Amino acid sequence: MVSLCRFYRGTIVLYLLKIERLILKGIPLKVRCKVIIPQIVLFLAVLMLLSGCGLSGGEEAYQTGTREATKPVQKVERYTGEKSIEIPYVYTGRKELALTFNGMGDKETMKALLNELDKYQIKATFFLPGMRVAEEPDLAEEILARGHEIENNTLNQLDMSKLNYEQIYKEIKLTNEVIKRETGTQPQYVRTRSGDYTEDVPLAVAQLGMKAVVSYNINPKDRDMKDAKAIGDYVRRYMSRGGIISLNTDINPEVIPSIKYIAEAANDIGYKLITLDQLVKNGGVRKPLEQIPGYDAAKVNPDYKDAKYKLVYNVETNKKLIALTFDDFGSDKTVTRILDILAEHDVVATFFLRAKGVENNPNLARAMVEGGHDVANHSYSHPVVTSLTPKELQEDIVRAHQVITEAIQEQPVMLFRPPTGVVDDERAKAIAAAGYPVIAMYDVTTLDWDAANSADDIINGVMKQTKQGSVILLHMLDDIHTIEALPTVLDDLKKRGFTFVKMADLIKEQDSITAGTK
Repeated sequence: MVSLCRFYRGTIVLYLLKIERLILKGIPLKVRCKVIIPQIVLFLAVLMLLSGCGLSGGEEAYQTGTREATKPVQKVERYTGEKSIEIPYVYTGRKELALTFNGMGDKETMKALLNELDKYQIKATFFLPGMRVAEEPDLAEEILARGHEIENNTLNQLDMSKLNYEQIYKEIKLTNEVIKRETGTQPQYVRTRSGDYTEDVPLAVAQLGMKAVVSYNINPKDRDMKDAKAIGDYVRRYMSRGGIISLNTDINPEVIPSIKYIAEAANDIGYKLITLDQLVKNGGVRKPLEQIPGYDAAKVNPDYKDAKYKLVYNVETNKKLIALTFDDFGSDKTVTRILDILAEHDVVATFFLRAKGVENNPNLARAMVEGGHDVANHSYSHPVVTSLTPKELQEDIVRAHQVITEAIQEQPVMLFRPPTGVVDDERAKAIAAAGYPVIAMYDVTTLDWDAANSADDIINGVMKQTKQGSVILLHMLDDIHTIEALPTVLDDLKKRGFTFVKMADLIKEQDSITAGTK
């Protein structure tokens, strides 16, 4: 408490020094008072309300915007209700993400930043410290006037881990009051200076009736004084649906020119940068795994010796039906381009997902489902299944099932594809006993996962091998030639009269034919 008192008293001294500098510049007394006195009054408010340590050490309260008589500060008890939600990213399959800024730079910096955002038609979210808003409310008002969003960056960006609950509560509360008074807007989200926080922060946020504590999942580390292109390249690499980018306004001047590179990265992939609150409103609420029907459809089952399984390489059908499948997992840019191409050609596919990748980017898996495609299990860690014991294999499959289920918020299609296509009888039985009796193989492969195979190699391989009932295997990996080949593959197969269906539907077609012959 003593250190806080000293901090705020020291800050008031700094304002007195500001007055002295204005005197030296020859600025009239009336103007000096108009500029500085409101800021000193605010610090007196902070001093007495936040730390209970007035200039003379007394415990007095400041009634914001009034001259009411002082009264003892009521102690803030630690909140015992449900904590606020915590947002590192937003759950959504939409092509949207949020660009957010911490702190508030000087007037020249902020004007330049706002102009750059206007140039690229980006709407951003600014987490502002309460004291900076009090110092330069005109800058905060301009942020709003330009169509951006203002949220709570605490009062002085102090290390919240070193404050007790009451101090945290008051840091946030006072900032809300300052921003509301100076701009007319009521913050709904809080972010600490570093994005890290103790369990007291979401409790205080809930007690104050705010929506959430916000961190981020895309941190270009501009604090390390990276140049503009390095910042932009980092964002490009990790850009994702529902992502939250975190930058600072008052540390690295290269943040301003980095906006160009960030805008170009979003444009290349077809994503829109919007405010955090709009991102949250457009997003969904993820249910816990245990509340999703089918989350337990896969289980470790040691009794697998007599389990029945079916290996499906293709199907017998009298119709020109084929299934297009993709394995593994890629970056947002790669997978989004695949989804866009499929949508342009009105083609559905089945995606066999490496769940470790899904775990890092669940929104991308959800986007596949929202695009009308099926998703299925391709293991968690992508092992060669014959290198695992049956128990290890089942544990990997179950883990993958749960990760995929939670990501897409529904049970995936119960098909399992073994990585590399290698499986033996014992592992096949273990897979079936774990809940996946249909093992999805393929009869058309072009080794497209190897970057040495060109787009023409892929096209020619698919066209030579595909027949009625075929299952085509392609991959959604970065830095291979599948995306280049895909439009031609789809066009040429359609010209040959083939119709694309999801693999589960192709298997049902065979089952219906089999049932009809009995």
